[in-house]
Amino acid sequence: MADHGESNGLQWYVAHTYSGYENKVKANLEKAVENNGMQDLIKEIRVPVEEVVEIKNGKRRTIQRKVFPGYVMVKMLLTNDTWYVVRNTRGVTGFVGPGSRPVPLTDEEVANIGELEEQTVINLSYKVGDSVKITAGFLKDAVGKVAEISDDKKKIMVIASMFGRDMPVELGSDEVTLLEG
Repeated sequence: MADHGESNGLQWYVAHTYSGYENKVKANLEKAVENNGMQDLIKEIRVPVEEVVEIKNGKRRTIQRKVFPGYVMVKMLLTNDTWYVVRNTRGVTGFVGPGSRPVPLTDEEVANIGELEEQTVINLSYKVGDSVKITAGFLKDAVGKVAEISDDKKKIMVIASMFGRDMPVELGSDEVTLLEG
């Protein structure tokens, strides 16, 4: 079998899968590539995920969420054989493209997906105006109101009462907990 390097037509394609089967399709396809000796033709198989930080009641937890549920990215040289192997992998319902012929992603689309993978998303259990209790630092146990949340949700501005005066305090988003009620 001829060596097909990076410059010999390898491009990213997107295979559509049953939702929830992305990782299974990736594993099945990797096995099929190995069994058929297609490592030079199908170089990489990815299920893009992003890390999402959830903050509930002052507790941080990081989960991984699929960026494109129902899709698997495949970097390959498109031939009748590679097309056949991917299309006939259990869980694959087809390729993204007009008709049944796969269309490669553009360089710009590939770059945008790379940026998505590096991004960390933070979901907070509170919003501007909510009453919160400070859980760290010199104002620990003080109560205040959320005045502002930074765009990346890593920092928040809380107006806390100290010595009878309202003071703005910048805190990490994990240094407060929502007051119920």
